[in-house]
Amino acid sequence: MRLILFGPPGVGKGTQAKLLAKEFGILHISTGDLLRAAVADGTELGRRAVPIIEKGHLVPDDIMIGIVREILSSPKTSNGFILDGFPRTLDQAKELTKLFRELNISGYKVVNIKVDDNEVIRRLSNRLVCENDGRIFNVGMDGINKTSACPLCGGRLIQRRDDQEATILLRLKIYHSTTAPVFDYYEKNCAVVTVNGAASIDIVNKEILAALKDVHR
Repeated sequence: MRLILFGPPGVGKGTQAKLLAKEFGILHISTGDLLRAAVADGTELGRRAVPIIEKGHLVPDDIMIGIVREILSSPKTSNGFILDGFPRTLDQAKELTKLFRELNISGYKVVNIKVDDNEVIRRLSNRLVCENDGRIFNVGMDGINKTSACPLCGGRLIQRRDDQEATILLRLKIYHSTTAPVFDYYEKNCAVVTVNGAASIDIVNKEILAALKDVHR
């Protein structure tokens, strides 16, 4: 199984990617996690990406394509993969198509998770991250508030700059102008399934699995 998860920030792509990776026994490729690791490690990629990420802008294509090429070329993806957070621009989508051809990757599918902007703002503005291990929690849903400590390790919970409302609004503006056209590209070039991401995690997961099963027919 080879999947690309598509949808606005805060739609739950990361959560669904983990569930699908376990379901199909394939690698979850989170470009966001890779970028954050590069920032934490102080690599050249990380240093270049820091000011871009903090402003809510998209990381340049050459950096992202390089990361994805390295991962997709590794034995870890031999059973399949889920791309989470990439591609985000039409140029990236076209470059990814070229990369797939180069690596003889075919039969991939796009899962489009839809959620309206107001729900995205609510979800992201209530998201806190553990400073120690990067675990993500949601105010209210996870029984915490904005002054709570991490319920798992006691570490400090912080709000990432890209989860602050001003940055969220910018991210959504970029999504609608730059990323949304990618969906039209994929509708013309591969199998696409769309589900409503406003439901609970379990329901969204069941709808994705059912849609993927139907697309085989």
